[in-house]
Amino acid sequence: MELINIIILAVVAVCGLIICLIVLSPRPRSRTESEKYYRSSSTDKAQLLPSIYDDPPKYTYSIIVPAYNETKRIPSMLEETVKHLEGRKNSDKNFTYEIIVVDDASDDGTSNYALEFSKSNKNVELKVLTLEKNRKKGGAVTQGILCASGKYILFVDADGATKFSDLDCLERELNKIISKEGYGVAVGSRAHLVKTEAVVKRSFIRNFLMHSFHKLLYILGIRTIKDTQCGFKLFTRRSALNIFNNMHVEGWIFDIEVLLLAKYFNMPIVEVSVTWHEVDGSKVSLIKDSIKMATDLSIIRLNYLLGIWKVKDYNSLGKIKNE
Repeated sequence: MELINIIILAVVAVCGLIICLIVLSPRPRSRTESEKYYRSSSTDKAQLLPSIYDDPPKYTYSIIVPAYNETKRIPSMLEETVKHLEGRKNSDKNFTYEIIVVDDASDDGTSNYALEFSKSNKNVELKVLTLEKNRKKGGAVTQGILCASGKYILFVDADGATKFSDLDCLERELNKIISKEGYGVAVGSRAHLVKTEAVVKRSFIRNFLMHSFHKLLYILGIRTIKDTQCGFKLFTRRSALNIFNNMHVEGWIFDIEVLLLAKYFNMPIVEVSVTWHEVDGSKVSLIKDSIKMATDLSIIRLNYLLGIWKVKDYNSLGKIKNE
């Protein structure tokens, strides 16, 4: 009788866990009607967004810039980005690129600034996708990548903390590992800065939370990437299609789901050191977001472990050719 009671309690506990996971787990939101269109300086009318399924890719590069209230930080970032990309374009007549700024429901005129920047740089293909409701960084990145037209797809933070020319380093290392299926991910890394003065001077609580986060990642299976959170990641088109069509998480911890999905599809991953500096204006709340990230980490792992979140091979649809 006691054994039966234990079994019943175990079943109830498992069912309760699954119900809690379903209730607490993030659900990807589909685009609203207005989010299916983008604006640019090249036309006064909103244009229908392309799709990552479109083949062949139109550009060498798609640069995805998630932005929330970034009018103070995005100007220098865009200038640095365009300067580097235009330099590559001038040295290689076959090099082309687009920049997609995904305005995550800003209220400071971020979209308008990006459009004004585009008007003063008419040689730049800059598109602005404005989201109606704030999705957080992961949601903005996902929406931008799903409408990318590049052979290579990079997402980069709008704060300009990473030296943009390090893109060439990521591309070089990525090309070394691309699989026969066309898979490959290059992850920008600040791990080499761990003993620099800026990191050493961080508060005890900040360093404690950072080390705790890495311990938790190790337990959850992310053991080969030292810096999972750097906002500078490069994907082949086929990799991006499979990863971002399967994404669920829209918050700050989305990078972890990106890497878990890359591992699921056996995508080669290379970590590349980048030049990085602290930039004022971070929107991350140290304690609040650390707790939320720890909770989300557990939710992500359990959803995949228990098979609640299904993973689909979108490349098996055959819409994108292996280049």
